[in-house]
Amino acid sequence: MDIGTRLFRTALLGLAGNRAARAFSERYGMKLGASRFVAGETMDDALQQAKKLNDAGIAVTLDFLGESISSLDEAKTSELGYLDLLQAIDREAIKGNVSLKPTQFGLALDPAYCQESIRSVVREASRLGIFVRLDMEDSPWTDATIRMVRTLHQEGLTNVGTVIQAYLYRSGQDVKELTREKMNLRLVKGAYKEPASIAFPSKKEVDNNMRRLIRARLDSKVYTAIATHDESMIRWVKSYTKSHRIPRSAFEFQMLYGIRTPLQESLAREGYTVRSYVPFGQSWYPYFVRRLAERPANVGFIAKSLFKRG
Repeated sequence: MDIGTRLFRTALLGLAGNRAARAFSERYGMKLGASRFVAGETMDDALQQAKKLNDAGIAVTLDFLGESISSLDEAKTSELGYLDLLQAIDREAIKGNVSLKPTQFGLALDPAYCQESIRSVVREASRLGIFVRLDMEDSPWTDATIRMVRTLHQEGLTNVGTVIQAYLYRSGQDVKELTREKMNLRLVKGAYKEPASIAFPSKKEVDNNMRRLIRARLDSKVYTAIATHDESMIRWVKSYTKSHRIPRSAFEFQMLYGIRTPLQESLAREGYTVRSYVPFGQSWYPYFVRRLAERPANVGFIAKSLFKRG
């Protein structure tokens, strides 16, 4: 990543937490082009898109957006929203699961309340036969998130897993330990702004670590979600699993809603399990900004969208 791109990404990620920018953006909603990356502002919007993806042979993980809340009342709203979402997935026979962010459930406000709130969602999901993914947020929450998932597993709620980010130095050890515990993991490169003291600073180093983590998981045969849009990484996974006789039932590819859709469809036609991460809700702004920061070309798409609307 060159200096200009790095500075651009840093500036965008800084906007993710800017309240004024968020208020302005959410006021104009999907007109800013967020509809390419966000399935809509309501659950019904998301379910419609999920059905279309299912029809194309693509599974989904639905994410009711919201993070860094400021009150436990908001956390309760998130809990109730996810319980409604689980009922809808079951009722509509959606081929999918759910992803949630611990800070949306009050992790920064009251960890014990957060644990109990997430437990209620995971317990209901278990009753319905639905998997729950605790998304990994920025580094201050890594230990707490892993700890919560471990606690739920120890309580017999094994329909829950989490995410490991390849750009963190610690991730190799985390993968080793969680694989030993048979934890279902999603592997990602990472989309938050982190200091060089805890995260690999270059794309090459992150890519190399991502491959190391993927290899460790594939060799273990513990079910793994490989989340990437990098076609060279995908080709490598396909080659590695074929040469090492690793069954396709041991892993899946995950990609974001609205990104590389033809590639998702192509992989599904080839017989790979493909899952699209489908976010929805009114609190879409931080998620949207991170998608722009990940790939500067996305900004060009948004600019064209706005120009056409004008």
